[in-house]
Amino acid sequence: MSSAPWKSTAFLYLLFFLPAVDMNPIPPICNSSVRYNVVMVMSDAFDGRLTIDPENHLVDLPNLDFLKQNGATFLNAYTNSPICCPSRAAMWSGLFPHLIQSWNNYKCLNPDYPTWMDLVKQKGFATQKFGKQDYRSGSHSLSNRVEAWTRDVPFLLRQEGRPVTSLITNKTKIRIMEEDWRNTDLATSWLKKQAANSSQPFFLYLGLNLPHPYPSVNMGENFGSSTFLTSPYWLQKVSYKNVTIPKWLPLKAMHPVDYYSSYTKNCTGSFTSQEIRDIRAYYYAMCAETDGIMGEVISALTDTGLINTTYVLFTSDHGELAMEHRQFYKMSMYEGSSHVPLLIMGPNIQPGKRISNIVSLVDLYPTMLEIAGVSIPQKLSGFSLLPLSYAGSKNDIFSASDLHPNWALSQFHGSDANASTYMLREDGWKYIAYSDGDSIPPQLFDLIKDPEELNNVATQFPQIVCSMEKKLRSILDYKEVSAAVHQYNKQSFASWKENVESNYTNVISNLRWHLDWSLRPKANEQAIDRWLKHGSNGIVKSDHESHKIFPTKRHAC
Repeated sequence: MSSAPWKSTAFLYLLFFLPAVDMNPIPPICNSSVRYNVVMVMSDAFDGRLTIDPENHLVDLPNLDFLKQNGATFLNAYTNSPICCPSRAAMWSGLFPHLIQSWNNYKCLNPDYPTWMDLVKQKGFATQKFGKQDYRSGSHSLSNRVEAWTRDVPFLLRQEGRPVTSLITNKTKIRIMEEDWRNTDLATSWLKKQAANSSQPFFLYLGLNLPHPYPSVNMGENFGSSTFLTSPYWLQKVSYKNVTIPKWLPLKAMHPVDYYSSYTKNCTGSFTSQEIRDIRAYYYAMCAETDGIMGEVISALTDTGLINTTYVLFTSDHGELAMEHRQFYKMSMYEGSSHVPLLIMGPNIQPGKRISNIVSLVDLYPTMLEIAGVSIPQKLSGFSLLPLSYAGSKNDIFSASDLHPNWALSQFHGSDANASTYMLREDGWKYIAYSDGDSIPPQLFDLIKDPEELNNVATQFPQIVCSMEKKLRSILDYKEVSAAVHQYNKQSFASWKENVESNYTNVISNLRWHLDWSLRPKANEQAIDRWLKHGSNGIVKSDHESHKIFPTKRHAC
């Protein structure tokens, strides 16, 4: 069986320890008389590892390859929260999720928050958005928010439909995600009819649903997103023989938060190798369709002659686990979920550039402002990526700290994980802390020796743990943040429960977890009541197995 391209230890060594950048300074855009355009395409759930290998053997992505060949590839780009709304809120605000209190898909940015698009519009740029934006508070299903609020309740209930695949029978059908294609048509038409015929510089944003899995309608009124859907046209772009079956730890050996996530995602049951390989292959086919949409955008820019004065960016809000670690979807700090693509092509960017510095989505806010010549606020969490992108000569090497802090922070507070999670990526290490830092043990992964992240070496390297713990706490007081999230969850659920009054039982029993809820409705209601009064007792149980969620307190550094 062939290994996935990113699983090569030699390749990862080069990935992490390439010189940070090669530097040949040019005047920054803010000092230039030329005003450039920007087109940003943000997908949903695109695994960034597919874009970092120069010889991708899994799926044909010719248009993303075009961006890589003619621009810069960020090899270590991360989401600031592995879920849709908080990650996008971070990108649009330039601030870490805890600073804007973006806790879940329901609690994100206020509608009047000034995004980078608002600021460049004030600078005189034409601005236009098409497609998925999903960064403001108040969206997503009732199930999604209730599941996030009640994650501290000591019960185990499946919140998602079992991941499945579906193949459209029409062998020539190309436009599977029709909404994305409609929005792409609008965007390309705007480029050809509006932008190309105006002297006004512009910023265009196109948000995609692809390659996010589709809802499965059998999960109740709020559905569960678990169907990997494609057609033979896109599936033929996948090298099926190179699709690997990921290794899984035994259920009893899983970290307690991972176990909870796997259970709530309906992935603790039996899966055949064929099922797993199909899910992964169909996901890659959905990535190929995403690439096809990117091709439409590039063609429109080429046909209009705008491509020479336009920065083109491709990224994603988070990745997709696609059955790695016995999970699909995101909500995890594992690479499949947290590592995002980031490709930038445009004026003054050296073609074929590969940048190993660790960056994240909050860096796009100051990057957009610098392109537009707008003053960058001092209190942003991110840093402009242009200095890294402009580095040219191979003879003049700058260290990471000269151009960009060489670490990334990601955090998660939503559904399908029963503890606030904090990830610090620095050098070849990934450190993951949970909750208050005491009640749940941390994880430490050596991404060079263990790219599959199967060996938690936290107890083997206490000095590294203490160093990264200290660094993490210098960035945020995550114990305080976790306490704020606990309080928010309880208050939000109590307020919602009070508003629905007598309908509470009927409403909550028909959410996405209705199949499991129906087995023990009274016990589940009582668990919620105890949580509202006293908090969690630290144990969750299913009919098959009990599992500790809060193990014994770990030794402090």
